[in-house]
Amino acid sequence: MPRTRNPRRGTMQFWPRRRAASQTARVRTWAAAKDAKPLGFAGYKAGMTHVVIADNRPNSMTKGEEIPFPVTVIECPPLKVAAVNFYAASYGGNKLATTILAPSLDKNVHRLFPIPKKYDKTIDSAKVENLVDIRILAVTQPHLIGLKKTPEAIEIALGGKVEDKLNYAKTMLGKDINVNDVFAEGAQLDMHAVTTGRGTVGPVPRFGVDIRSHKSQKTIRGPGSLGGWTGNRSWPVAHAGQHGYHLRTEINKWLLKIGTNPADMQMKGGFKHYGVLKSNYVLVKGSVAGPVKRLITFTQPVRPNHRIPNKAPAITYTSLASKQ
Repeated sequence: MPRTRNPRRGTMQFWPRRRAASQTARVRTWAAAKDAKPLGFAGYKAGMTHVVIADNRPNSMTKGEEIPFPVTVIECPPLKVAAVNFYAASYGGNKLATTILAPSLDKNVHRLFPIPKKYDKTIDSAKVENLVDIRILAVTQPHLIGLKKTPEAIEIALGGKVEDKLNYAKTMLGKDINVNDVFAEGAQLDMHAVTTGRGTVGPVPRFGVDIRSHKSQKTIRGPGSLGGWTGNRSWPVAHAGQHGYHLRTEINKWLLKIGTNPADMQMKGGFKHYGVLKSNYVLVKGSVAGPVKRLITFTQPVRPNHRIPNKAPAITYTSLASKQ
């Protein structure tokens, strides 16, 4: 019998399908937390491999057995707290009231934004009477792993009350933050990244429309009808255009391991198009958006999956075979 069900190809969840404004992912929503510590971190995607773990998921059919998992390796050099942002309430939402820079910044930060030569503001002189939120502006340090010189800047929210956030900001301004200071093994992560860019492509790879019969008139690799003639109704139809380089978020990725010794994760021949690890790294179950060397921002889960245990499984084997 013929298949009468024919759902639309593609999704209108993401619209317009245009290039991301920045290669650094923007985080709009942060989870609530009681502890005064950063709610996110960032690292550079190195590649993928696979591990064998002892399944500790209570509802899994393979509980207690050894099963393989694909994992993504993300190198996480320490983040430097370059500034603290103070937010005050306004009619249109929270508004940036002032920014306090660290007393001494790395010379590579000048590549990112201009640093004033004479700067005498301190965090103790900031007015905190009407503040509603305090966040830190952290910069990456890719020069520590030999990736590049120019860092990226990401704004990271803090947990706890405003007083606790202020005390933490005073303590950490100008200092380094490591990934194990923010997350623990077994945690769930929301991954924010810009996907791999594919350029301008047709409707078939962009929306997944069927390739029509070779006897079809005019278009073969495209939709059968563009709908009404007027433009206000043709925009939901599959068209050619930009594919990839979009900002995407994947929730509840399982953090399997936080490694502090890069020698334990040296692939034979190095990671393809990346090289060898030189700093801390994390292993995340599954794939992560973006190509290698792309900055991946991971945050505390907004709505965690309660079926995933908070304890990381035991890793019995890690594949270090060459992926060349």
